[in-house]
Amino acid sequence: MALFGTDRRILALAMARMADGVGNSFLIIVLPLYIASGIVEGRTFGLTESMIIGIVLSLVGFVSSFSQPFTGRVSDRTGRRKPYILFGLGGLTAANLLYLFAGSYLSLIAVRALQGVSIAFIIPTSVALVNELAGAGTRGGNMGVYNTFRLIGFGAGPIAAGALVNAGPYSLLGISLGGFEATFYVAAGAAALGFALVSYLVHDPAELSKAGGDLSVDVFADGGGLDPVFTLGIASLFMAIGIALFATLQPEVNARLDQNSTWFGVQFAAFIIAQVFLQVPVGRASDRWGRKPFILGGLVLLAPSTLAQGIVLDSWLMLAVRFVQGIAGAMVFAPALALAGDLATGGDSGTKLSVLTMAFGLGVALGPLSAGFLVSLGFVVPFAFGAALALCGLVLVYTQVEETVGEEAPAPDSKSAPQD
Repeated sequence: MALFGTDRRILALAMARMADGVGNSFLIIVLPLYIASGIVEGRTFGLTESMIIGIVLSLVGFVSSFSQPFTGRVSDRTGRRKPYILFGLGGLTAANLLYLFAGSYLSLIAVRALQGVSIAFIIPTSVALVNELAGAGTRGGNMGVYNTFRLIGFGAGPIAAGALVNAGPYSLLGISLGGFEATFYVAAGAAALGFALVSYLVHDPAELSKAGGDLSVDVFADGGGLDPVFTLGIASLFMAIGIALFATLQPEVNARLDQNSTWFGVQFAAFIIAQVFLQVPVGRASDRWGRKPFILGGLVLLAPSTLAQGIVLDSWLMLAVRFVQGIAGAMVFAPALALAGDLATGGDSGTKLSVLTMAFGLGVALGPLSAGFLVSLGFVVPFAFGAALALCGLVLVYTQVEETVGEEAPAPDSKSAPQD
């Protein structure tokens, strides 16, 4: 059974990602508070508390990003997706519970590394499965559905986490739980819910076979120039760096605009809100009118909306440019994944799509580090850097990537997604 043209297995997978997204984003808010609370002790190796927090938060992104090409390739070789998704969700559940016992900085870093490896098993295999379950004429729309649910979970998590920590301690069946303990249990429960949804509602396509031949990622195309999937990966990296600059600069932004943290939270959320509302319609439009125009349009919009964040001096204007940046991101996300999926043949979806997911995760990890370094040169500098990267991505996609949706391609409503 399908809902609004989306295969129920894709909906189940999207809801599973929403559930584990809630748990993962919980920790973005909770772990800095957990470290600062004094509960975590042990050797700091001369690092300041803020540096330790930065390492702990960014570690997942680096470990996950560099592991994804390997997990995607293994799933292609074995011709299976679901077992690796379940393995990752199981590892994520265990990692979230292990935070309860992480009393030292080293143990906290070890748990974060486990979490990163677990996520690496989930992301490329789940995106590859969406790619294979969706038909050629619905790939963009289905990628949009998948990304929308994931973003809803990621956006809701931090709001719920702050409330959960502050409202503690709790008493449950006579057992007292502190705010941090309750948060780790909820994060583990969210991952476990994702595990249950995938277990009972998601199945690998019957026609999925083991990939043969060379699964290495090409940098250059056979006819010269860069490989289109590699090019999309570079563009995704540049985009992710640009959109991740803002989060690190909260003190500087608030001081510059003379605003409080509530304003900053609303501005941060504006990007996600735009994504949630536009991912599906943009993805479906790319099924009908082509992938490349939307990717190019998004990168064109990304450059000025990123640069403007370093220029505006009003909180409302910052809210507006953040929303516009969200529109730009929505125009790139789903169409880029769909275009890479169009180019995947012979069961190599995991390998090809992992190039984009790895690049995006790496960009999200590098963005905050770039912002922290470049802001010392001037407030506008990190945003100018992000805008320049967006323009570089624009040139690369324009010159190195060809359209995959031809005039003969079926419209989204003329071919529904595969059914169970």
